[in-house]
Amino acid sequence: MLRRRILVTSVLSVLAGTTHAQPAMEEEDLALAYGDKHFVSIATGTRQLARKAPSAATVITAEDIANIGARTLSEALETVPGLHISRNSLQNNYTPTYGMRGILASSSPHVLMLVNGIPRTSVYLGNPDEMSVELPVENIARIEIIRGPGSALYGADAFAGTINIITKTAADIDGTTVGFRTGSFSSWDSWVQHGGKIGNVDMAGYLKIGGTDGSRRNVRSDLVGNSGPLNNGYDSIDAQIDIGYDRFRWRAAYTLRDNMGTAAGIAGALDPTGQVRSERITSDLSWTDENFARDLSLNLQAAYMQLANEVTTPLVVIPGGVFPGFPDGMIGAPNKWERQLRLSATSVYSGFADHRIRFGFGHDELEIYKTSETKNFTQIPVLTPLPMYVASGDNLFLAPHKRNLSYVYAQDEWSLARAWTLTGGVRYDSYSDFGSTTNPRLALVWEARQDLTAKLMYGTAFRAPSFVEQYATGNPIALGNPALMPEKITTLEAAATWQLRHDLQASLSIFQHEISDIINQSGATYQNSGKQKGKGGELEVQWDASSTLRLSGHYAYQKNIDQTTQQDAGYAPHHRLYTRADWRFYPDWLLSGQINHVADRERPAGDSRPKIPDYTSVNLTLRTALKKTGWDFSASVYNLFNADIREPTKAASGIIYDLPMPGRSFWLQARYSL
Repeated sequence: MLRRRILVTSVLSVLAGTTHAQPAMEEEDLALAYGDKHFVSIATGTRQLARKAPSAATVITAEDIANIGARTLSEALETVPGLHISRNSLQNNYTPTYGMRGILASSSPHVLMLVNGIPRTSVYLGNPDEMSVELPVENIARIEIIRGPGSALYGADAFAGTINIITKTAADIDGTTVGFRTGSFSSWDSWVQHGGKIGNVDMAGYLKIGGTDGSRRNVRSDLVGNSGPLNNGYDSIDAQIDIGYDRFRWRAAYTLRDNMGTAAGIAGALDPTGQVRSERITSDLSWTDENFARDLSLNLQAAYMQLANEVTTPLVVIPGGVFPGFPDGMIGAPNKWERQLRLSATSVYSGFADHRIRFGFGHDELEIYKTSETKNFTQIPVLTPLPMYVASGDNLFLAPHKRNLSYVYAQDEWSLARAWTLTGGVRYDSYSDFGSTTNPRLALVWEARQDLTAKLMYGTAFRAPSFVEQYATGNPIALGNPALMPEKITTLEAAATWQLRHDLQASLSIFQHEISDIINQSGATYQNSGKQKGKGGELEVQWDASSTLRLSGHYAYQKNIDQTTQQDAGYAPHHRLYTRADWRFYPDWLLSGQINHVADRERPAGDSRPKIPDYTSVNLTLRTALKKTGWDFSASVYNLFNADIREPTKAASGIIYDLPMPGRSFWLQARYSL
């Protein structure tokens, strides 16, 4: 009855000539009436319904994460249409790599990851995580994802897509929660989080500690023909704090992964003893005034990150007995320390009729300020055994370098007619090491009916070269090139969302893109030498089959062609089908099941190995929330039928039969809220 009353009111408003811009409460009512409660801010910087956003957008809520039993960020992101989580295919250290719309590289430089709107990117490889370090999911309030270019708003690396992880505030926690999880691979986690008010101050804190021995799946053959288990255990500490007072908000976070194994080895040769330590410290302070002046808001922000990756037990690059003169093997211990300072100002002006104008500017200072390396070999001019020594000059893997960035952008959301919104924007980025780049976007959104929205979008984006690609030394088979330019992409896409009934929604997006100046190795040196063309689409469906059963899923297709070889670009799945069922079979009891089918992954030109095998994984989570007692329990089984899941490696990696992923695993979790 409520839905019918809201619908009638909405129709009467349209007949009466209501403008396209609607009050926030009316939009909330429409969302309730048509079953779409998902709002996003990532598409334009302003909160709006996902179906009206000028991007193909997805939202993952904290409830979604809990219901599917996700323990890691990768498990949550694997539910996103057009996004497949692989693993680093060159270094073999099992770092997650995010393949969006078939654009998949070893270190994930083509997907920008933000935490509360701040880039998490390391300039060393240009990726969010150099080691297998993922953010804890227990303190995530929501994850917003857009597929397609985002450089007009976010700058570098918002190339194939952008992910914004929003952490919990005091309002999201509202009390104290303690939790514990245990499961396969001798894994355990325990955490505590608290949120509340002290006078006019909102305070939220989170602390988690844990550890695992890792899946230790067997590698059939490595670079030197050895077989054996992965070395992928680690210990972890995660801490976050969020304090809000008046117009100020301060956040800080600490992440430590210690005693971390090298998985399949940093050079494709198994290393059962090598260990590394990764420590990240972040902090940001913002000041926001929604009414800074008439029709004008203002946000000022300063952010800092420090990242240290250190070898704690020397790495056996190649085991003993393989090369003459190395009875104990080739041993190395490279370390690096990185820091970043980001300053920005953003304002929104709404004083023009039917326009909302966002503009901003900022300055970033990004640097690897210290490096060190000890090893027992040199590769200059030829491979030569030496006593352990401290590398310097061209023998050092990378010398310290600094990059400065200044940028300015503007965006206009124009309600040019009833039911029509045109969003246009452009951003100019100026780098101290490779020059400047300008990236525009244009999106037209048409609310054809209250239950049907159509979009047409165009944009360009760029991916900045990493410090390894520009400045790597000490390895004649992979040398940096300071003259590199950024990779570029141009994308055209169309999308539609149709609320077929109040309980059934479908979305379709199709795209095509062209990539130029792809950074590849030409001989030993990195060069801008590649081009790609791609196309595909994603279909999503969500159906509330009954008051106790929700069915959802998506199918994604992509094909990317290397323009040099006219063959498939390789590694990414052409087809992916994901389905999910949430069944509340009894009050406070929920059974969630997921099926993930990944198919048709080809090798690139020059790699004669067979296609990567398809796989289908099934996950189940049983969850109960006993609200009266404060307890929440869940039990999960991942990869129920023990499918042999493998993620592709490059031929040069030395791991012939690809990277084995975990088999069947079991998890138990208990959580208590005071």
